[in-house]
Amino acid sequence: MSKQVIYITSACQLSLENKQLVIEKENELIYRSIEDIRMLFIDHHSAHITIPLLNYLSDNKVGVVFCNETHIPTSMLMGLHSNSRMTMYIRGQMQMSEPTKKRIWKRIVEAKIYNQSLLLYKLGIVKDGLKPYYSNVKSGDSTNREGVAAKVYWKFLFGKDFIRDRLASYPNNFLNYGYAILRTFVTRAIMDAGLLPMVGIFHKNYFDDFPLTDDLMEPFRPYIDNIIYEMVRKGQKELNKDIKKELVEIFYTNINYEEIYKSIHSFASVCIGESQFVYFPVLK
Repeated sequence: MSKQVIYITSACQLSLENKQLVIEKENELIYRSIEDIRMLFIDHHSAHITIPLLNYLSDNKVGVVFCNETHIPTSMLMGLHSNSRMTMYIRGQMQMSEPTKKRIWKRIVEAKIYNQSLLLYKLGIVKDGLKPYYSNVKSGDSTNREGVAAKVYWKFLFGKDFIRDRLASYPNNFLNYGYAILRTFVTRAIMDAGLLPMVGIFHKNYFDDFPLTDDLMEPFRPYIDNIIYEMVRKGQKELNKDIKKELVEIFYTNINYEEIYKSIHSFASVCIGESQFVYFPVLK
């Protein structure tokens, strides 16, 4: 049975009782078994949560995400439980050679562009439209196939006038929210695997708190693009609370958390020399 994502969007009291999450609102009590929960999104300023519940959620490795007044995920509960191989993974992560980083980044870029190409084919837009780009990525993506492919990809997906800009409006705001959710899930998987999200491969922006997250989430972005494309096609233009909740739910059903964790764990294996290959799922 797949674990659930619980999304809190109204004033309520969240507490712990008999190893269950208790949601109390308007004199109604709702119980959810904590062992069946993967993530808890708290997206309302009048939701209250008890410390015993937070501790129990952390002990059971349930991700807890807090959203701001605009409903964007801004922080999450991070447990201090050690992965049994954490020290070894972190040492390998910190000591990774530049050739290995370049090889991994090549793999990430190939996987991302390939999934973008599969999405365009799935949507009936074009077949193998990005093959010249994903089949010609150099070590470290020294010729910037990622950037060149992106310009072609976005024109195919949203039309010749679309420019992907995180500061721009619709449908960029939909994409931004989807990527924020994806980033939360990938960061959680990185921590679960015993790695440091602060130590990246390619992303090195001084203001980027989790560069490894931004590296490893790249091949998963087309999954979000797929969801947003369908929303745009249906004429949904207002990124309201209901749409954001729907986006979280669709994301969780479209991307299996175990697939994300499998990718992160394969990266951890490369860090300590157990493997040479980082796994990423193929978009279906």
